[in-house]
Amino acid sequence: MSDKSSPTKPKKLAEIRDWGIETDVAVIGFGGAGACAALEAADAGADVTIFELASASGGSTALSSAEIYMGGNGGTRVQKACGYDDTSDNMKAFLKTAFGSNADEAKIDAYVDNSVDHFNWLVEKGVPFKDSELKERAIMALTDDCLLFTGNEKAYPFTESAYPVPRGHNLEIEGDNGGPLLMKILTEQVEKRSNITVSYESRALTLITDDSGAVVGVLVRVNQQEVAVRARKGVILCAGGFCMNEDMVRKYAPLFDKKLEPIGNPGDTGSGILMGLGVGAGTVNMHECFTTIPYYPPQSLTYGIFVNDKGQRFINEDCYHGRVGFNALVQQHNHSKRIYLITDVEGYGDYEKMSYLGAQVAGTGETAEELEQELALPEGTLSSTLEVYNRNAENGEDPLFHKSDAWLRPIKPPFVALDCTLGRGTFYPFFTLGGLDTLSTGEVLTPERDIIPGLFAAGRTTAGIPRTAAGYASGMSVGDATFFGRMAGKAAAAR
Repeated sequence: MSDKSSPTKPKKLAEIRDWGIETDVAVIGFGGAGACAALEAADAGADVTIFELASASGGSTALSSAEIYMGGNGGTRVQKACGYDDTSDNMKAFLKTAFGSNADEAKIDAYVDNSVDHFNWLVEKGVPFKDSELKERAIMALTDDCLLFTGNEKAYPFTESAYPVPRGHNLEIEGDNGGPLLMKILTEQVEKRSNITVSYESRALTLITDDSGAVVGVLVRVNQQEVAVRARKGVILCAGGFCMNEDMVRKYAPLFDKKLEPIGNPGDTGSGILMGLGVGAGTVNMHECFTTIPYYPPQSLTYGIFVNDKGQRFINEDCYHGRVGFNALVQQHNHSKRIYLITDVEGYGDYEKMSYLGAQVAGTGETAEELEQELALPEGTLSSTLEVYNRNAENGEDPLFHKSDAWLRPIKPPFVALDCTLGRGTFYPFFTLGGLDTLSTGEVLTPERDIIPGLFAAGRTTAGIPRTAAGYASGMSVGDATFFGRMAGKAAAAR
């Protein structure tokens, strides 16, 4: 960070001697949110300049699988082709159940009501989707199939509120290559527009405000020089989250300050959030992060059970991996020092050939009692848990946690225990889910929810649709970033 400028100390208009760059809309960050913001602002007639810290576009979107969570309104073209009717009420009910009291209902309504249009907008821009579904339980589609269940849609308690529909839209490309392809297409679209200029290796330092508090520009370091950028219509902050800023994580999300593996790009330092705070913006949901135990593939591990150091189950294992990770890390961590996934030889399956989990085998046993002893669990705990689970699973029932009968069967000896305890090798990634408080238009708000004129934000710089790992589904962040990036671009251009 510059010795001269701090993100939380905005410059006053009176301090600016000359504008090195003038534009209608200044977009900070060239990931999925920034690209879509720039495209919509430019297509509405505004001159746009993107300032990107790195030497190329991409951001965290390019590092993702780029499933995009879309549906409602009767379904996207892909959903319809695969035989699904997804109503807007159904999708809204699922999302509002997923995020509970954390949910921003106005954003959910805007997102769902325009979701099919967003799908069509992406297709119009050249994003390829194939009309086919991946039926297996997977974290991502490594085939070129384009529709899959990516969250808790088929798991209790979500099935009590909404009927299951897959909404994860994977790009038509094999392997984990959706993010790079999406950003390649969006970047090509940006480069086609004569009214968008891109400035790479340009670090946004702080915002510039007039006497009324309106944002009128941004100070950027380009070629080691501080340049004042006048933004006649507005500045859009699309600078990512703060998972790479250890101090911010410790301050705002202490429950996740546990040496987790941050997933994002090096620019996810919270600079956009800090710039917003500097001009009086409010923040929302800063204590929440996405985290996960990526225990499938192989999907056969779903037949197993998760237990704590009391030998007790704590969740239905057919949930989305992020919900399981959240429960293991946040809800169990304070009173349980160990987490195990108990399975059998059939469930263990291809674990050694194809998995992301990284968990080591902590013990095996020909009987539940033998495994219990090997794991040093209290006598009678694991054996009792397995007896109750197996007896009910035999009848296709799970009265304790309501696991779907599709994943219920007795776990048979010999038993295997995978050590999913944090700090023992298991992969626990995380990224932040809190940020600036915004309207659905991307307009940034004060703590009293007054609009800060001239300031917009989108993506993980904001608190968007996804609010907790307990209700997350893959594709929500890219869906949120691209859609609300578009809304911010439109609103800024119209100002």
